[in-house]
Amino acid sequence: MENTRNLLARARRLYTQQQIADYFQVTSRTVKRWESHESDPPPYAARVLQQWLVRDEDSGTPTDFTFIDLFAGIGGIRIGFEAHGGRCIYTSEWDEQCQRTYRANFGDGHPIAGDITRVNAAGIPDHDVLLAGFPCQPFSIAGVSKKNSLGREHGFRCETQGTLFFDVARIIEKKRPKAFLLENVKNLLSHDGGRTFEVIRRTLAEELGYYISYKVIDGRNWVPQHRERVIIIGFREPTGFTWDDLEIPRNGKIPKMKNVLHPENGSEETENPYTVDLKASVNPKYVLSSKLWNYLKAYAEKHRRKGNGFGFGLVKPDDVARTLSARYYKDGSEILVSRGRKNPRRLTPRECARLMGFDRNKRKFLIPVSDTQAYKQFGNSVVVPVMEEVARIVKPHIMDIMEYEQTGTMQLRLRA
Repeated sequence: MENTRNLLARARRLYTQQQIADYFQVTSRTVKRWESHESDPPPYAARVLQQWLVRDEDSGTPTDFTFIDLFAGIGGIRIGFEAHGGRCIYTSEWDEQCQRTYRANFGDGHPIAGDITRVNAAGIPDHDVLLAGFPCQPFSIAGVSKKNSLGREHGFRCETQGTLFFDVARIIEKKRPKAFLLENVKNLLSHDGGRTFEVIRRTLAEELGYYISYKVIDGRNWVPQHRERVIIIGFREPTGFTWDDLEIPRNGKIPKMKNVLHPENGSEETENPYTVDLKASVNPKYVLSSKLWNYLKAYAEKHRRKGNGFGFGLVKPDDVARTLSARYYKDGSEILVSRGRKNPRRLTPRECARLMGFDRNKRKFLIPVSDTQAYKQFGNSVVVPVMEEVARIVKPHIMDIMEYEQTGTMQLRLRA
């Protein structure tokens, strides 16, 4: 027990009581009692604390800058910034199933804070970069359509999700990071006639005083999936950042569905960064039943006659898929894998991991949750190689601001 208390004391130099409490799913008062010897930590506490400290006290990995991961999901943005020398020192994610996946893949990290609306910004560690993929449902085309049909508010009028942007803003205001990255659906730019985005822009640029730049990026250039997202970058100081530095893969390097599918429709190419564990066979449970397949065909035909574009999306090895959504678990209709004359099938969760770029360069992302939860998590996530590329072009400007803090001079990376 004494060893556990020593580990707890070391952990408190890195984490707040509330951060530790969130991870152990206890109250901060309970952690305080552990520290004052009023009660004993659980038996497994020593092992968990040791894992955190091995990573955060002496990970052996060079760290160029620190960042926090808000609305973290399953860590897609985190992977991108870790790839370029960043170290995550704080995470917030309210969904327990996402927390489970996050811990499985970043289990030697720090505690995960839950509901961000209850997070005291003063208790968040100082950091260089703030990352936040704040909820997109209030602004997405599907989300707006659904809320309209139910007579519910959307955007900033959606009390449960739309206003969460302002929790990001209050943390930026309190901690003043050198830079931030915010990610959302493309529709954020046009929502409510552009008024929603104007509120965001004005808050970040005029009220908080950051130099912001944004761009819509299609993940299609890195993975075989059309997935357009708006990325907002902000810097505390003027740095000369430009999106012209973004390197988009050429056509010859753009993958197709055969690069992520299992052997049934897949490829055994070895010189492909997306080829990870493609020897696994496809479980028959992913094949659509005749009843569901007939329903989807009839549904598509009904809307075709009306002149609508609604219906399933059938993909073959050389195709590019539609956008994977969080509702994929329902019927898989947006991305069905063709099996010739046989009934098509859904993607497996592992194929979804590849489709989102989580499985790349011999990295295999762990999926500890049910298929339903996995589909939701990947459908709500980001295209990892996009985040890696954005992190690459953002990093030099982060380092410039760090140098400015130390020397009082800054190298502006301006183009001629």
